[in-house]
Amino acid sequence: MSFIDGVILTLISSATAVFVDFILFTPLSYYLSRNNDFLADSLANVPASIPHPIVGVALVFLDSPYTPIGIFLEKLGINFFDSYPGLTAALVIVSAPIYIQSLKGFFDSLPRSHENYARSLGAGELRTLFSVVMPMSYKGMITSLLIAMSRAMSEFGSIAIIAYYVLNPPFNGVTPAPILIYEYFGYYGPKVAVTASAIMITIGIVLLLSIRIIQRKIGGAAGI
Repeated sequence: MSFIDGVILTLISSATAVFVDFILFTPLSYYLSRNNDFLADSLANVPASIPHPIVGVALVFLDSPYTPIGIFLEKLGINFFDSYPGLTAALVIVSAPIYIQSLKGFFDSLPRSHENYARSLGAGELRTLFSVVMPMSYKGMITSLLIAMSRAMSEFGSIAIIAYYVLNPPFNGVTPAPILIYEYFGYYGPKVAVTASAIMITIGIVLLLSIRIIQRKIGGAAGI
């Protein structure tokens, strides 16, 4: 197992997590932007306000065969502990509040005239989101996904408990990069850890620049 394997695992799992964020939480971000729902807004921010090792512990508990959810997951053949689904689930939980609040802020800034017109024609909230708001929001969604992915890539606390290794194929024993950096610091000292950290920083900068370029092209094409 090499550090590059850990980097690849971190990138793929973080991308998977923000894809899940996009599917599950884009409608929630829009709902929170257009409705004064204090309870839902507070619950969406809970993962950001607790120590992240608790997220890992909670996932281990949920996956236990002694809980109804664990029994259900076991019947489906889904295992969270030291697995890709567990790693992805942890990254979804810690990155979701970042994505939701970032995209909510963008939705808050949009003019409402097109939405109001669609609603006056009988379109519901979801239809308005998909047919009117999202086509105007490529730039905001890409920015929010970038921020959420950056947060997922940097996660340590929860994945150190739920997915210290990923044992299922195609990774077969690969450790996520943040945990490897921690191990390198403990076993080999600061020099090796700093070198590994520099690789992750470089990847983060390349990712940031790439998405900024894509963002500008989309913004120019959409006129936003």
